Amino acid sequence: MSFLKSIEVCFLNYFTFSGRASKREFWWFALFTFIVGGIGSEAGVGLLFIVPMLAAGSRRLHDTGKSGWWQLILLIPLIGWIILIILLVADSEDGSNKYGPPLNEEGEVVEENGISEDNNE
Repeated sequence: MSFLKSIEVCFLNYFTFSGRASKREFWWFALFTFIVGGIGSEAGVGLLFIVPMLAAGSRRLHDTGKSGWWQLILLIPLIGWIILIILLVADSEDGSNKYGPPLNEEGEVVEENGISEDNNE
């Protein structure tokens, strides 16, 4: 998934806390929020990214088989941050899990037999 595509997907899913997000989708969007939030920090622009970042983080954790509630570990200074980063960097679960079917590199849903639902190849 490209940088611009990940930003588009995350903003389209602004309030979507269900489903899964690929590693690329999450980390490209995290980079975008870091850059834009840093540039617009004086104007409070970073506050606009709290909800979509939590939603993307929740979907990323779902992709690893964890609950989105693991993000609350951020409330523990330093150690909580390290643990959450490890969870967000973890590889995706193979196959479907209780949060949905797996995603391909472009963030599209893939059926168990490896065929994309979007383009039915």
